Amino acid sequence: MAPRYRVTLTEEERRDLEAISTKGKRAARTVLYARALLLLDVGEFGQNWIVAKVAEALGTTTRSLEHLKKRFVEEGLHAAIVRKVRVKPPREIQFGGEFEAHLLALACSEAPEGRDRWTVRLLAEKLIELKIVPTVSPMTVCNTLKKMNLSLT
Repeated sequence: MAPRYRVTLTEEERRDLEAISTKGKRAARTVLYARALLLLDVGEFGQNWIVAKVAEALGTTTRSLEHLKKRFVEEGLHAAIVRKVRVKPPREIQFGGEFEAHLLALACSEAPEGRDRWTVRLLAEKLIELKIVPTVSPMTVCNTLKKMNLSLT
């Protein structure tokens, strides 16, 4: 079966990849992918290695090399060796500075009647009662207090 994606590098691309893999400081993945593309080159300047031998030589899998070849053919050299930039953060920040300020003010205030001091569970319940946040777990309150270096004792 013929390979689905064939890497054929120009002389200029080979020079760029050789510079990436030998000079300067770069991410390990970038250097690894540059070396892989050099070995996978089937053009006139390439060494024409098979994917299994390249994977063995570089300590990676054949599947990742096939993905690398696909990215190179479809998106170009830069997209193949550089990590894709994330468009948005994985999740919005729910408990930011305003939440921390309210929590700090509440933790430093007088304890509820009948209590000697605030507990993490009481703080969580009070934050919900005051409608500062719709829901919050005691563990989130505990971690936030720990991050602010505040002890309830």
